[in-house]
Amino acid sequence: MYGSSPLPPVLARGSGQRLLVAAGDPDAAELLISTLELAGYRTGAAGSGAEVARRLAEYRYDLVVMDAELPGLDDLAQGGRFKPAYRPPVLLLAACESLARLVPELGAGERDYVTKPFRIAEVLARVKVLLRGVGGGDRRGGMLDHADLVLDDGACRARRGARILDLTPAEYRLLRHLLVNAEKVLSKEQISRYVWGEFRGGNAIEQLVSRLRRKVDRGGPALIHTRRGFGYWLGES
Repeated sequence: MYGSSPLPPVLARGSGQRLLVAAGDPDAAELLISTLELAGYRTGAAGSGAEVARRLAEYRYDLVVMDAELPGLDDLAQGGRFKPAYRPPVLLLAACESLARLVPELGAGERDYVTKPFRIAEVLARVKVLLRGVGGGDRRGGMLDHADLVLDDGACRARRGARILDLTPAEYRLLRHLLVNAEKVLSKEQISRYVWGEFRGGNAIEQLVSRLRRKVDRGGPALIHTRRGFGYWLGES
């Protein structure tokens, strides 16, 4: 379900910042903690909303990486008595349909999203952006864009200019992955594991890219391109 933990040297790295990993799934928590520590961060762990509140009352964390399916998350969001002295940025790991659950008590400052099944490279990249205290160059308030192509994570919608794109969930995940990695070539395996959480051989990726390309590039300059023998990329040719 999740990306692998080995950490290639090209991935974003930290410099000792303290991160709180809040995940109810022990396997996901172990993967996140081990990878973040390999990347140079110090970590703490919380397995419930109540434990998040306790941890934030005891320590000043620089950022919280939080699973949207964390047990007790609703109680944390509604708990008026929870008022930490410092409200760290939040990186929410969520299925697309869960992005509206933003935990207002924690999310008063910077926040961002990574959709599940998540890839470690994207988690590390979004963590680094949040720790800089700025949004990504192409991301504003949950929006991703490139040229006249805009993806709204909050509403799970995309448009090209004024034209709304009618996307399936798999097409949406593919488009999001291409936008997050704009101008970078993604292999079929990278795309497959992000979209479906597993590698699918045959022509599954070719068919998916072809369907998305017909919707995105119809009536406008092509934004989705093929690098033969390597993979696919999004950008202006």
